[in-house]
Amino acid sequence: MPVKSTVRRGRVPPYTVSAKERSDVAKKKPTPAKTVKALRIGVVDTMFARYDMGASARAELESCSGFGESFTVVSRTVPGFKDLAVAAMNMIRQDGCAIVVALGMPGSAPIDKQCAHEASRASCRRKLMTATPILEVFVHEDESDDPDVLAKVFDDRSRKHARNAYWMLFDPINSADAPDKAFARASMTPGPLKGD
Repeated sequence: MPVKSTVRRGRVPPYTVSAKERSDVAKKKPTPAKTVKALRIGVVDTMFARYDMGASARAELESCSGFGESFTVVSRTVPGFKDLAVAAMNMIRQDGCAIVVALGMPGSAPIDKQCAHEASRASCRRKLMTATPILEVFVHEDESDDPDVLAKVFDDRSRKHARNAYWMLFDPINSADAPDKAFARASMTPGPLKGD
């Protein structure tokens, strides 16, 4: 049995468009491609550090390719290292940072070391709460008695962690090229210890 048409002769089905409407659709310009929003890297440092760690981290990120186009830097300064975790979380949630570098300097007293441990635990909790990397960068005041050496440690550690944040977003090590990249990155450090 043939299927009967529900359309009567001379009537146009409601879903059919007229010739004028078809030509209007053809004249429409295609919508432009959406521009990719630049990623944000957060840098949060402390007022009480003896060195401007945030300036070193920002300078390193500004030297990376794609700065200003592929990524921007959002900066905050908090009083002390115990405030870093909340500031980092706010940078992730409110400022849309894809990764945060949190920089601080614990003092040399035993209570400072205990507070640094607690601040580190808080930072770990914020990483889990936001599912976003927070690179914690601590330079302990007693890492060197020589102020010049300590200043170099501050600068070097701040810059290397900032560069690692950049690499984590734009050049992550995958299994195919891990040996070459890992070796190249390890050459920035003294290298692995060799046993007997």
